Amino acid sequence: MESKFQLPTETVELPSKGLLYPEDSPLAKGTLEMKYMTAKEEDILTNANYIQKGTVIDKLLQSLIVTEGVKYDQLLTGDKNAIMIAARILSYGKDYTVTLKGQQEVIDLSLVKNKEIDYNRFQDRKNEFHFKLPNTDNSITFKLLSHADDTAIEREITGLQKINKDNITSSTTRLKHMITSVNGIADKKDIREFVDGYLLAKDARALREEYTKVNPDIDLKVYINGVEEGVDLPITINFFWPDART
Repeated sequence: MESKFQLPTETVELPSKGLLYPEDSPLAKGTLEMKYMTAKEEDILTNANYIQKGTVIDKLLQSLIVTEGVKYDQLLTGDKNAIMIAARILSYGKDYTVTLKGQQEVIDLSLVKNKEIDYNRFQDRKNEFHFKLPNTDNSITFKLLSHADDTAIEREITGLQKINKDNITSSTTRLKHMITSVNGIADKKDIREFVDGYLLAKDARALREEYTKVNPDIDLKVYINGVEEGVDLPITINFFWPDART
């Protein structure tokens, strides 16, 4: 039965334009529909269990997406960032007050733009890109990371630190999940061996730069008075809880 109540929604454009999702995915059209935040979502934001697990923003975004059939785990990181910004604007407005470099600034989130990338590199809806490492001539393929990949990476890093708290592996773990083949070899064990023992630091840096070039995302750099270089916009739980509410 259709509800007697109606809730407004908005269409959000994805930075990827949907070009890296399967044709049968609702994300392939390059947009999705989101509802405005309700009291139910404010309950999510104050859920201590979600906050402790670090999943509160993901739980919130999943609750706000109304497009049917969207698999949240498939969302590319850049598309998820765009949804997060849209959710904040729809819920609490475009003005975001934050302290940057010791200064209180009001950031107009409606001015956040997509990064400029070459969409011609997106072929046949295949999330795979070729890159030749500049210092060793090894040829690799890599993929853009999804929410599912980010979750797996965080789980692996946490597990390794439980074994050895001094074991800092965030950089290499991301590379192991990002790289899909080395010189035509796609075996995960071989890829991990390559990253751990044969990937030069300067080649790893070049790969990360290439990843950034092709990764559809929003530009979260903001510029404030007296600071020449852009500053990364901090995203915390306060991003969705801009003032004291009761």
